[in-house]
Amino acid sequence: MNSNVVMVRYGELSTKGKNIKDFIKKLANNIKDSLKEFTELTYKVQHDHIYINLNGVEFEKVSEKLKLIPGISSFSLVTSIAPDLDEIIKVGTEIAQKSSAKTFKVITKRADKLFPYHSDDINRKVAASVLQNTDLKVDVHNPELEIRITVRENEAFVYQESIPGLGGYPLGIAGKALMLISGGIDSPVASFLMMKRGVKLEMIHFAAPPYTSEQVLVKIKDIIHKLNVFQPAVKLYIVPFTEIQKKIYEVAGTSYAITIMRRMMLRIAERVARYNRDLVLASGESIGQVASQTLTSMASIEECCGLPLIRPLATYDKVDIIKLSKKIDTYDISIRPYEDCCTIFEVRDPTTSPKLDKIREIEAKFDFSQLLDEAYMNIEKVYVKPEEDEF
Repeated sequence: MNSNVVMVRYGELSTKGKNIKDFIKKLANNIKDSLKEFTELTYKVQHDHIYINLNGVEFEKVSEKLKLIPGISSFSLVTSIAPDLDEIIKVGTEIAQKSSAKTFKVITKRADKLFPYHSDDINRKVAASVLQNTDLKVDVHNPELEIRITVRENEAFVYQESIPGLGGYPLGIAGKALMLISGGIDSPVASFLMMKRGVKLEMIHFAAPPYTSEQVLVKIKDIIHKLNVFQPAVKLYIVPFTEIQKKIYEVAGTSYAITIMRRMMLRIAERVARYNRDLVLASGESIGQVASQTLTSMASIEECCGLPLIRPLATYDKVDIIKLSKKIDTYDISIRPYEDCCTIFEVRDPTTSPKLDKIREIEAKFDFSQLLDEAYMNIEKVYVKPEEDEF
């Protein structure tokens, strides 16, 4: 028995209407790009599945890549055979004979309605052969082994395992966004969730040398390297924020400093995003987590920005965010003890309910537009790619 084809399922894509063809085409291109090192692979793209013929490539190597591609609901290693009942029975029985399970169930999808046997007929005949040739017992409610069969017009597929994918939408199908990334736990998780929903990300980081260490930038790049498994290349903008930050603490005091600082960040981020035609900004903020993330604070901060600001983690508990950060392997990097510009100055009494009148009064005390221009003109742009592609 030669299992030689991978069947890829779309999941949520199947809910799309007339534009489902665009989603499937994007997913197929993303899969081919991710698997480009395996030149032997061939592909067949259809409305309900993508089929990858392995042509001798090890399934395990392909599987590890497929697990990380947004838009894939699940996939299976299947045996491709002629749509012949005797052959289907034979392969289904061989799967059962090789299994260590004690109970089984046969599930057939008859996509070709002209096939002379109905799904229930196929189920019964395969099950009868398994019962006759093995010690397995039927359990239709909680089987240890599921023998799955799909009958199409020119071929049939028999398989037993369905491997979960990431789900979501194909990367890039939803457009581009600019993510504010700090190096903490939250923004990498927010980035992953945006990518999973089909949004291609560019990123912006605000640095405050010499108060922040060069190791912060190493940390940021290491985090993005982890995210490269979901998005192969990320454009990172590094903004020199020191002079702006010093001026804010000079004129605002500590109570409104974080509020004013976040507004300045959004102004610069919006300018970068518009230049790059990013549709929205995104951040790792979660409601109520810190003083600048109360609803009042977020509304006051966002008021200065003309682009929508997406917050994927808005309703997440910190415990759940940490679980996700460990799942995507960014947690250990995020907790490295290198401070970013949001934490280098002590703030004893940050306001949780900033007033717009007070904000405007503070911002009127200095010419922030010139400082923003200087920071914008000195932005450093870096392309972060998988480490093996950098040399």
